[in-house]
Amino acid sequence: MTQTTEPRARWGEPPAVRRPRPHRAWFVAAVTFVTIIGAAAFSSLPGLLIDPLHEEFHWSRGTIGFAVSINLALYGLTAPFAAALMDRFGIRRVVAVALTVIAVGSLLTVWMTAAWQLVLYWGVLVGLGSGSMALAFAATVTNRWFVARKGLVTGVLTAAGASGQLVFLPCLSWLVEHHGWRPASVTVALAALSVVPLVWILLRDHPADVDTSPYGSPVFVPKPPPMTGAARRAVGVLLRAARTGPFWLLAGTFAICGASTNGLVKTHFVPAEHDHGMPITAAASLLAVIGFFDVVGTIASGWFTDRFESRRLLAVYYALRGISLLFLPMLLAPAVHPPMIFFIVFYGLDWVATVPPTIALCREHYGDDSAIVFGWVLASHQVGAALVAFLGGLARDVFGSYDVVWYASGALCAAAALMALVIRRRPVALAA
Repeated sequence: MTQTTEPRARWGEPPAVRRPRPHRAWFVAAVTFVTIIGAAAFSSLPGLLIDPLHEEFHWSRGTIGFAVSINLALYGLTAPFAAALMDRFGIRRVVAVALTVIAVGSLLTVWMTAAWQLVLYWGVLVGLGSGSMALAFAATVTNRWFVARKGLVTGVLTAAGASGQLVFLPCLSWLVEHHGWRPASVTVALAALSVVPLVWILLRDHPADVDTSPYGSPVFVPKPPPMTGAARRAVGVLLRAARTGPFWLLAGTFAICGASTNGLVKTHFVPAEHDHGMPITAAASLLAVIGFFDVVGTIASGWFTDRFESRRLLAVYYALRGISLLFLPMLLAPAVHPPMIFFIVFYGLDWVATVPPTIALCREHYGDDSAIVFGWVLASHQVGAALVAFLGGLARDVFGSYDVVWYASGALCAAAALMALVIRRRPVALAA
């Protein structure tokens, strides 16, 4: 007789039941989460560089804001092409190359001596690399690996950027204040490079690569063949989507989202608080706390998106954000006080809560092309962010304060809330 290795059930006890192993999709989502956290270092730095670069090189805040605006614009404009490149070459290769480009651009800034070099290194190189690591990356992973729980997974992956901000902002602000901005740039480069082996070893492009089906799907989904003509496909999807009304409404609302977050608060909150006498480390810590509550708000938004109508969620999010920005100029002070803490919590919960319902609306209206359509919607987000990053610095140079920018952004958020409500429910089929 051969001895079995299975555990025997005792008399009167039910047979032992093996616990099912977690689906491979959750491991891929975990690797994606960690990857976005590691790459988030580069997005934490621009707001910390404005005052040090202004003091060392005597560049105007408008000039520095222009370099940041190029970075933000390319971050968005690269996203739809990156989504198409992932369909052609695979997620793993595109993300590994993008992280390497970010590291190179960040390292080169250490030796810059002229403003055009800041535009080239931080604006162009880091912008192109970060664009390939944009939210279209999260959308592509979610679309390929998940059929169920898409809203929740989208919220978690979107929150990864905020988690990275929470991890890196205090560290980078301390480095900038005590050792200068150059060690902070080197830290960003090393953070990006450290994630490359993780991506290359653990990330997989499609469930079929590991002989499994997407999470929540009862059937096996074959891996589609590589799609050639990435640039042509990205432009073709844009031209078809541009003939539909929901695309322009989603692009318009997301442009205002970018203007009121990355372009405004992420870039100008720290120097604005510094104008009122608050130390850079304290202001950066407040921004990091926004990142903490952003994680909570975005995951909750993903849960809500699975259960409630996305356009109504967007309207509520934009309205609440606009109200908070209108009060911000009255709250800036040399020290942290309770009303400012309330703003940080309130605004943080809303920071990128708009992403899960926006991706859900793209998926609802544009189906298989939704990741690329969202890439173009994200491009509008970053164009809005780029404009305000530049105009915010220009306004500070002209008016001596940021007040007018806060008020204008609050009004724009009110307009975005109205735009979200008029997005129609009927799905739009893109004609080939």
